[in-house]
Amino acid sequence: MLPVKKIRRKTGEGTQYAALCYRARKGRKVEILLVTSRKTGRWIPPKGWPMKGKSPEKAAAQEAFEEAGVKGQVYDFALGRYRYKRENGVGKPSDEAYIFPLEVEKLAKRFKEKGQRKIKWFSPKKAAMLVREPKLKKIIREFDPKLLKAG
Repeated sequence: MLPVKKIRRKTGEGTQYAALCYRARKGRKVEILLVTSRKTGRWIPPKGWPMKGKSPEKAAAQEAFEEAGVKGQVYDFALGRYRYKRENGVGKPSDEAYIFPLEVEKLAKRFKEKGQRKIKWFSPKKAAMLVREPKLKKIIREFDPKLLKAG
């Protein structure tokens, strides 16, 4: 993976912000947190729509908290973007999400969507296998938190 670089972001209809929630365990490799979508139950990173008064990375962090109880340090640059099809099948081919790295420091016991989704930690390899979108698979597989400091 090349050093992390800032990616030009757009906002507007069909643009969401996602969080690549990760942790580095002592003596273990990096783990990626995924949640299930409420409608289909497939594994996805926490994501949501832009929020008035919040930057894209702060909106991604807010969604991670609401969907998984995640608290931590979110970075102000996207690792990339990926296209997706909405669960209801109505999405346009241009629907996309920018994904921001978020180092998980704590998991809350109470949060908005508790009980509505499954939440689980995976190795990057397993997480990449579980998500559907090819570009998201690549972002997860190539993610290296050591490069965040160099970016």
